[in-house]
Amino acid sequence: MLGNLTDQFWSYTTDGLALGAIYALVALGYTMVYGVLRLINFAHSEIFMVGTFAALATLNIIGLSAPVGGVALIGMVLLLAVVAGLVSGASAVALEFVAYRPLRRKGASRLAALISAIGASLFLQQLFARILIPWWFDLPKEKGALPIQEQFVTRTNLVEIGDFVVRNDKLVVFVGAVLMMVVLDQFVNRTRLGRGIRATAQDPETAVLMGVNIDRIVMATFAIGGAMAGVAAALYMMRFEETNYFVGFLLGIKAFTAAVLGGIGNLRGALVGGLVLGLIEMYGSAIFGSEWQNVVAFSVLVLVLMFRPTGILGESLQQARA
Repeated sequence: MLGNLTDQFWSYTTDGLALGAIYALVALGYTMVYGVLRLINFAHSEIFMVGTFAALATLNIIGLSAPVGGVALIGMVLLLAVVAGLVSGASAVALEFVAYRPLRRKGASRLAALISAIGASLFLQQLFARILIPWWFDLPKEKGALPIQEQFVTRTNLVEIGDFVVRNDKLVVFVGAVLMMVVLDQFVNRTRLGRGIRATAQDPETAVLMGVNIDRIVMATFAIGGAMAGVAAALYMMRFEETNYFVGFLLGIKAFTAAVLGGIGNLRGALVGGLVLGLIEMYGSAIFGSEWQNVVAFSVLVLVLMFRPTGILGESLQQARA
């Protein structure tokens, strides 16, 4: 088993980095909402799912006649990222407005918000499974119906040095995720809205006294987190080229695991946690078999919560300087 990892080490490494980059982008939504509201938004996984269908619908509307590569592939991914980011961001804002804001204004407990999140997650899953997917993709109205797989990527090896091979789709996923992380990090640390987000996370009562509009900050937080999930959805569609109404469930739990691994509430920790989790998953599947991949991921969550609950980096958005 260990020999399998040794023989294909670089292949598993590139696969792990590409997968971890997607986890990291989704984890940003969890970590931002938790940093500001101290709430685990379990419906965030369905925001990712919405983004995958927005990307798939865009592909169907464009109607590619042949797979694309090179500059055309980058342009296509940018288009999908913009569309999916806008749709997922808008969906996240609607989710906050319907499921969380009424509870927040009434001073409801965090448990009530958590139950609302789970209910919203189930609602979105069934809405897509029973209504939107059959209607848009003209499929039978049955639970679990899948959209037709779209093949639109010409996969080529960009770098080949012995066993070390870098494929174009994996590179685009990794570079795209890192760039989005850098942009978000600079946005939170250097812009006025970013200062408002950090101030609200640090001390919401004082932030209100200083003139910060909490509702605006919370809405912006959900919009940004949703947009990151949308970009992750576009990269996911380029990498795997298929989706279904349940696609966000398992991936969302793993993204939450990545957020906890890196340090929940820490933006840079989300990136580190996602990449580390992706690598651990791939290495674990090489050693124990692919059927143990999910077990390895969730074992990491248990171990982190047992021995280092603050995560790898530990510092949260609430502790960052405003």
